[in-house]
Amino acid sequence: MLRKIGVLTSGGDSPGMNAAIRAVTRTALANGIEVVGIRDGYKGLVEGLYEPFTRRSVAETISMGGTILGSARLPEFKEEEVLMKGVNKLKENGIDAVVVIGGDGTYRGANALTQHGINCIALPGTIDNDIEGTDFTIGFDTALNTIVECVDKLRDTSNSHHRCSVVEVMGNRCGDLAIYSGISCGAEVLITPETGYDEEAVLEKLKYLENQGTSHAIVIVSEKVCDVQALAEKVSKATGFAGRATILGHIQRGGSPTPNDRVLASRMGAKAVELLIEGKGGECVCIRNNEITSMSIDECISLTRSSRKEFYRLFDRLV
Repeated sequence: MLRKIGVLTSGGDSPGMNAAIRAVTRTALANGIEVVGIRDGYKGLVEGLYEPFTRRSVAETISMGGTILGSARLPEFKEEEVLMKGVNKLKENGIDAVVVIGGDGTYRGANALTQHGINCIALPGTIDNDIEGTDFTIGFDTALNTIVECVDKLRDTSNSHHRCSVVEVMGNRCGDLAIYSGISCGAEVLITPETGYDEEAVLEKLKYLENQGTSHAIVIVSEKVCDVQALAEKVSKATGFAGRATILGHIQRGGSPTPNDRVLASRMGAKAVELLIEGKGGECVCIRNNEITSMSIDECISLTRSSRKEFYRLFDRLV
């Protein structure tokens, strides 16, 4: 019988994590299950940083960005000795199962705990949208809105000074934030892991657009694909645009979650508790075609990243 569950957040924070924590807590309590908040991710799980949660513990949190539980990385958790220390600590505290919220590293930790007798359900909490099996991750929509707001402001000043703004967005080798923001902002050039980086082609495209009377340009670049500062300098030398680089950085992770992220996180958190009540573990919650479902973590982490080909075709037609 499921008596007590833990909930933790791990890896990079994302807007909507608190809404998920709230949903897990209140759904569990409504089913007569005790809830323990585990602070600082797997590090806190191993060290026993546990706090009993009530309905009041998660009051007024649905609109908060970040994570009230905190997050910390613990690469050593994949080591058997450290993992077993965590398993024993959970058992000592009477915790039967855990809901974990984070990215693929978080998923692997949940899978390992399940294999050692602690049922775990994972929720996709990352702005990068780089988790397979789910259409969207918790925090992606909020980060996208932040990017669009920033790029819209850059476009105003770029238009005033005949500039080309080269904007680096996050994504962790996934181009979803770039392609979605590129379409939303009407960017002229897109550089992502899916498109690759052809510097000569980028500069030629900007020259062509300028010759066609374009007064300014926006180039959206996924992180880790190229040096945006170096590209901006080359734009200034090779075209009539004044190149300027902007790295949005961790501002993309902050802020109050959008209504879409709040609803998504709430639906996923409730589903996680339902799965644990059914006695399931080693699964992750997903949204596909607006339906909340689940799949095994093993299957999820074995999938090959699917590209958004239709989005790239749309972008090319709109430039």
